[in-house]
Formats: sequence, C-alpha cells, structure tokens
Amino acid sequence: MAPRPEYNLSVIQDILPHRSPFLFVDRVLEIEFGKRIIAEKDLTPDAFFFTGHFPGRPVMPGVLVVEALAQASGLLLGLTWRQSRKPFYRPDKEMFLANVNVKFISTSGPGDTLRLQAAVRKAFGRLFSFDVTAFVKGHQTAKGSLTLAQEEKR
Repeated sequence: MAPRPEYNLSVIQDILPHRSPFLFVDRVLEIEFGKRIIAEKDLTPDAFFFTGHFPGRPVMPGVLVVEALAQASGLLLGLTWRQSRKPFYRPDKEMFLANVNVKFISTSGPGDTLRLQAAVRKAFGRLFSFDVTAFVKGHQTAKGSLTLAQEEKR
C-alpha cells in the first residue's frame, strides 16, 4: 500500500481548475502515480444541491457523483505529471469528460463522506479511460467507467 500522501486543498486547486461550489474533491487518501487514486468529498448538509434534490429526502445528484469521479481521475493525471513529468499528459491543456458509463447502486446524502476511486484502464493519445467507483461508509454507491479527453491544439 502506498504511503498516505499529504495533499491539502491548495495542492488540489493547483491541479484542478474547479472551485467551490463545484470542486468535489476534499482530500487524497492514497495514490499510485499513473495507476490509481482514492480521494474523498465531505457532503456537508448545506451543500447547494441538497436544497432542491430532493426536499424532505436530500440526495447528491448522480451527475455530480460522476463529476466527483471525473475530478478524482483528473487529479490522478495531474498529480502523476507533477510527480514524474510523464509525457503522456499535458498539464497546459484542459480536460473534459468525453464518455461516461456509470451505474448507480445507492444514494449519498448530507453528512456522508463520498469515497472516490479511479484507476487508469488505458491511455491513448489524448484520451484517458478510467475504472471508477464511489463508496459511502464502505458500501458501493456507483461503479463504472469514464473517459477524459484533453482539448485539441488550437
């Protein structure tokens, strides 16, 4: 098992362009550079999306769970590049979510901590495919795959 990394919010924000309220990674628990990452997001009861999704039974929208998994995947690429300067990833190019195939098993709500796992399945050209899983309290809430793509040269 990899040693516990020390990545605070400022390091995460150096890699990801997202900011509150659309930053969905609070901390990195484990990382194997170029291979996998485990990160977390605390779902505070005052999060903007709980107000309307759904009144009386707030849950994190599935599309935001996917976004959190995509951010964790992008963070793996960025931290890998920062650590090793691997040539397969260019930090000067923006990434976007190109493909998603995620199935939802259960919900996550206020007070939960969403654990995000992403593992590189394949990197080809400017496309990066990941196997992703989300957990709450050790129970799987979502599982599938996603692909991130780097923008083309302009």
